[in-house]
Amino acid sequence: MSPSIVLQELQVERKRAGPALISLRGDHASAYRLWVVVVLAVIAISLVAVFLTRFRLSAIEAPGRLETSVANRGKRFFIERASRQGIPPPPKDKDRKSSIAQGDMLYGIDCSMCHGRDGRATTDMGRWMYPRAVDLTSAEAQSYSDRELFWTIKNGIRFSGMPAFGKVESDENIWNLVNFVRSLGAKPKNGG
Repeated sequence: MSPSIVLQELQVERKRAGPALISLRGDHASAYRLWVVVVLAVIAISLVAVFLTRFRLSAIEAPGRLETSVANRGKRFFIERASRQGIPPPPKDKDRKSSIAQGDMLYGIDCSMCHGRDGRATTDMGRWMYPRAVDLTSAEAQSYSDRELFWTIKNGIRFSGMPAFGKVESDENIWNLVNFVRSLGAKPKNGG
């Protein structure tokens, strides 16, 4: 048989088998996709299993660095996003000293049992909750904007010890608390 005849016969066979080859390639792609999905599912299930066996719900132990970092970044992201709208402006007709004095009085009633009278979270209640009550004099707490502090005080933070005061305090009182919290950051660490 001449090579040209063999070549013609191969071309005829390829034309007849064309749809079957396409179908076979489609089946191969489907099998590959299924294999990838199964591998990803096994990896996901393994990660969840490791997380569930290593995760501790106890508030006695301090959380690890990874858990703390993820929680703080998530908290920061959600507070920043939520505080972008719906925050009333601070009262303009009030001087700052008067606002801080009124905030001090409210703080003593609403906040000091967790954050401590000086804002450093030295109470038993603040030390033994998880997440721990924030030291309001710290650079981290003072780095929140006034709008973010207002939102946090008004709305609280779910799954933490921070309650929402939006139903029990007026917006003006919440602004007084924000001003008082700001004044805590300005005080020297020795309690002055």
